Amino acid sequence: MAQQVKAVVARAKGAPVEVTTIVVPDPGPGEAVVRIQACGVCHTDLHYREGGINDEFPFLLGHEAAGIVETVGEGVTEVAPGDFVVLNWRAVCGQCRSCQRGRPQYCFNTHNAKQKMTLLDGTELSPALGIGAFAEKTLVAAGQCTKVDPSADPAVAGLLGCGVMAGIGAAINTGNVGRGDSVAVIGCGGVGGAAVLGSRLAGAAKIIAVDIDDRKLATARKLGATHTVNSTSTDAVEAIRELTGGNGADVVVEAVGRPETYKQAFYARDLAGTVVLVGVPTPEMQLELPLLDVFGRGGALKSSWYGDCLPSRDFPMLIDLYLQGRLDLGAFVSETIELDAVEQAFERMHHGDVLRSVVVL
Repeated sequence: MAQQVKAVVARAKGAPVEVTTIVVPDPGPGEAVVRIQACGVCHTDLHYREGGINDEFPFLLGHEAAGIVETVGEGVTEVAPGDFVVLNWRAVCGQCRSCQRGRPQYCFNTHNAKQKMTLLDGTELSPALGIGAFAEKTLVAAGQCTKVDPSADPAVAGLLGCGVMAGIGAAINTGNVGRGDSVAVIGCGGVGGAAVLGSRLAGAAKIIAVDIDDRKLATARKLGATHTVNSTSTDAVEAIRELTGGNGADVVVEAVGRPETYKQAFYARDLAGTVVLVGVPTPEMQLELPLLDVFGRGGALKSSWYGDCLPSRDFPMLIDLYLQGRLDLGAFVSETIELDAVEQAFERMHHGDVLRSVVVL
């Protein structure tokens, strides 16, 4: 039987979000209903509210979540009722050419639940990143559920569902940061901070955090940065080169998603170094670089999709490290809030006052 639950919905571009009642159908084949325990307030949700993703309003917001599987549909074997799971927005298909080549982290045919959740009047909702987890319960594809150790705090575990995984993965999976490497991270919000943490986990010898906000730089220090650069008063490229013997960093993670910061990343890397773009640009942005410099500097220019993660591989491993005290995921939780405080959390996020506000249900 379909269920009625409370959820956060964005009805129109730029309009304040509201808590309303939605209808969650019983799971069909390959689907699961998850009772949400916690969901982070991510900048992507604000992009949805502002119409920056698409115009398929109304949106059911929230996607960075953890909870308990309540019911599953026909044919589901990955998870069972009662499992504690972290939700992900890239359920792999197992059949596309990337999956067939043994690269499921790049799956080209990821999927979501086929059924739609609705408002009480039957209006279909567009769930953010195919999840929609600012809700007491949500419907997802079973492959979007990754079972992890239930002793983890849901407010922390859910952050792996998006921003923290994107940053850690950008450093470890995409950038292949290794022991003794020098790393620079440009933009130290939630994703950039996670890239700092991932670089530390990978054994980087020097981690240079770059931002325009001293508060974020202070947090980056706590997460493992060995040096910080405020680029409002210091040339970021020159500072990174100076800190790396005049050479540039082995890996530079760009966590802003703007042409000007990407150029900084490009010129702040060492010869044959790697640039990783994990910041998300907007459609109108254009990048211009001398092709001779692209050739002459060598190395690799990469984009990181969701930290190039494979949830079934990475989520349990990172939760285990967190539970062992070796990965301070809790440092990203600035505050916990209730469902009706999401709009205010957007404001605090916009002003850089928090790394993550987390809705706890």
